[in-house]
Amino acid sequence: MRQVVLDTETTGINPRDGNRIIEIGCVELIDRKLTGNNYHQYINPGRDSEEGALQVHGLTTEFLSDKPKFAEISDEFIKYIQGAEVVIHNAPFDLGFLNAEFSRLNLGCFDDYVSGVTDTLVQAKELHPGKRNSLDALCDRYGISNTHRQLHGALLDAELLADVFLAMSRGQNSLMMDVDETPESSLQVIEDDSAPLPEIIVMPASQAELDDHSNLLNGLDKQNKQPCLWRQS
Repeated sequence: MRQVVLDTETTGINPRDGNRIIEIGCVELIDRKLTGNNYHQYINPGRDSEEGALQVHGLTTEFLSDKPKFAEISDEFIKYIQGAEVVIHNAPFDLGFLNAEFSRLNLGCFDDYVSGVTDTLVQAKELHPGKRNSLDALCDRYGISNTHRQLHGALLDAELLADVFLAMSRGQNSLMMDVDETPESSLQVIEDDSAPLPEIIVMPASQAELDDHSNLLNGLDKQNKQPCLWRQS
């Protein structure tokens, strides 16, 4: 199974106000293992970031001025996510911006290109109701170090989210591994009735052990004033 853990940074909080994506970070998982085949791209949004957003990500208009437009990276981005299950924390936020970018280019919806979207915020709320379930809170809860995270960055956040996602679903993974790793040889022994049985080794009791056992039974007979059950059979 191919999964892509995705995060974005944006110029503001609402694409309907003309805010745009300025960074995309993706981390690839194949059969729940990190592959190192990640995707990262800064994007020139053609506008300034709102002050609140700039304080979160620190990506200035000057820094982004020589980066490609979304239209220039759309083909490679779609090729990367094509057919994958995409994992996002608070998916409606990122999907709103991705769909807005796709719509500008007449590319349809983001969902048209992937096999599904998993929202880790929804999962976290089900696992930890009534608790804080931000990415930072989940890192603390699952013992994932985020001390190097001074500002939000799409690739860094995607890497942290990949660790959180694997930790949250570890129990399911362990069950699958138990099934997959059943030794084939043990199945063959059960199914092959013609296989020769191993030699059975019998270790008879010594005379001293037999005498000790008899004395024990005699004591039971005397205590119960009748032969014990072993001697009645």
